[in-house]
Amino acid sequence: MILLVTSRKDPAGLIIAKQVLNCYPFSITGETFQENPTFSADISGKKVTLITLNKETINAQHLPDNFANLSLIVFISRHSSTSGTPTLSVHTPGNFGAAELGGLPRKVSISPATAMRNALKALMLFKEGMKLDYEVSYECTHHGPSLDVPAMFVELGSSPKQWRDSKAAEAVAHAAMSAIGKFGAFKKTAVLGIGGTHYNQRFTRMALDGEAVFSHMIPKYAVQWVDSEMLHQCVEKTLEKVDCAILDWKGIKSTDKPKLLKGLTEIGLPHKKI
Repeated sequence: MILLVTSRKDPAGLIIAKQVLNCYPFSITGETFQENPTFSADISGKKVTLITLNKETINAQHLPDNFANLSLIVFISRHSSTSGTPTLSVHTPGNFGAAELGGLPRKVSISPATAMRNALKALMLFKEGMKLDYEVSYECTHHGPSLDVPAMFVELGSSPKQWRDSKAAEAVAHAAMSAIGKFGAFKKTAVLGIGGTHYNQRFTRMALDGEAVFSHMIPKYAVQWVDSEMLHQCVEKTLEKVDCAILDWKGIKSTDKPKLLKGLTEIGLPHKKI
């Protein structure tokens, strides 16, 4: 089963969910989750269930305990940033360091790299087709929950103005459903992305151009917390086989480089500098 998840506390998520229900053949099930109605659909031969949480999606650490045979969880949600830049984004949840926004310390979710790349490409497709004045970007792995199930966030941001934008919410809905419809057609390999900003445009462009399929992305500010144990976890918690790390070399602090290279050597993961 694939879960599509939003929250009553998330104004953008609720509008995205409304667009999903408007555009795709979901039916109300008659069942509830946290006293909210649930909906289901058959999408490309896959059972998809749409649920609404009462709490924020980042705090859904125990969500998988309520469902059997989960193959993917897609959170549709708002994205916030101090810049307020209109952004359509996708990322895996999890924490490289402390669990300041949900999840568990030093634990990441399983990254569905191909599904994230498909969502990213669909966001760009619909952004251009619908003539939306938004940026499209990968985000690094961050915030909760930290799940032992493939999980990704597809988000609309970055301020209340965008959260109320039903046209942009429709683009996010289509991107999430496009990735769900294609789920299961995996690429053979994926890569880790290390370095650069929270919104790494190099990694985003490489994915859009078909040069690489990224799983976990570790930004410049988080490299300080990463050792061989965390690198190994990122490799193991990727749905696809990780064959190398791509380093945004100028986007890594010089003081962090020796420890990072040592960790990559210790786990036997090749790397490429860009």
